[in-house]
Amino acid sequence: MMNNRMSTPLRAIALSALLYSLPPLACGADDWTVPRTEHGHPDLQGFWTNVTQTPIERPAELGDKRAYTAEEAAALLAQAEQMAIDKDLPLDPDRPPPELGGRIGQEADINFSDTYTSVLRVKGEYRTSMIIDPPNGRFPFVENARDLDIHGQRRLAGFGPSDGPEMRTAGDRCLSRGIPPMVVPPYNSNFQIVQTRDYVMLLGEMVHDARIIRLDSEHLPFDFPSWLGDSVGRWEGETLVVHTKNFRPEISHFRLMSSEQLELTERFEIIGDNEIAYSVTVTDPVIYTQAFTEELTLNRHGPDDVLYEYACHEGNYGLAGILAGARREEADARQ
Repeated sequence: MMNNRMSTPLRAIALSALLYSLPPLACGADDWTVPRTEHGHPDLQGFWTNVTQTPIERPAELGDKRAYTAEEAAALLAQAEQMAIDKDLPLDPDRPPPELGGRIGQEADINFSDTYTSVLRVKGEYRTSMIIDPPNGRFPFVENARDLDIHGQRRLAGFGPSDGPEMRTAGDRCLSRGIPPMVVPPYNSNFQIVQTRDYVMLLGEMVHDARIIRLDSEHLPFDFPSWLGDSVGRWEGETLVVHTKNFRPEISHFRLMSSEQLELTERFEIIGDNEIAYSVTVTDPVIYTQAFTEELTLNRHGPDDVLYEYACHEGNYGLAGILAGARREEADARQ
């Protein structure tokens, strides 16, 4: 994980840049008070992002190491920033072609995507993973968990990934890219929060997902699964606590697997003008042996930043091309 070849001056520059870029800790500050809406609730409104290079699941070699030192975090930051610089350099025109029969991945897309540089910092700690419980920072999967969500069940039933649109993920079909503000995946991880007296709305950039959270309410008296579930919230002091259930099983993502028994308990606490401390406890006895908890920091965008329309090209033409190509392969095989 560490770039051991970094020179001492570069380490010092990276550490200075990291510390300079960090917002001041507002927790306990005498001159800061929780902003409030006209209804008296803590004001979470605005445009936010949760993008980070820190993974959801901790690398196994780090064991129970929950946090990096400031110098370790600076080294990771410098390493990521160097990767971003390297991606912009001209390619060698004399480079050899790909190996015959080798796998062609999404290297071109990756080269045109952002490089995530920031290290997740939650209340002063530079985290090694978003998952903090279990202590090893890893998903507590049941045995053969990858076969137990709806996508795994369909694979076991003999369906291939291009047998029909239902075999593709919700992201491939431009139906959803996860549950904002949870990070699935760290890509266009921007969203907006709007509050009224009785509701909180979270609008995700990806696929325009809008979560409508009813305050001081009850869950619907019937099971009606939806992509983003049925969310009810309440204020516990300065913290918004949200419980969500009744998800469609198709929301399962290979980075955050789930079944129809998925339930979330989320907590939003504004801890400064530009930071929200966010945690989510995930419960799904079909996929996991126990509940697990993630923590994130949501960082406010600048005053001139806006959320632009997201256009999902996969749903516009990519999915049709995938299925048409699969049908052509089948036809060729019959000849």
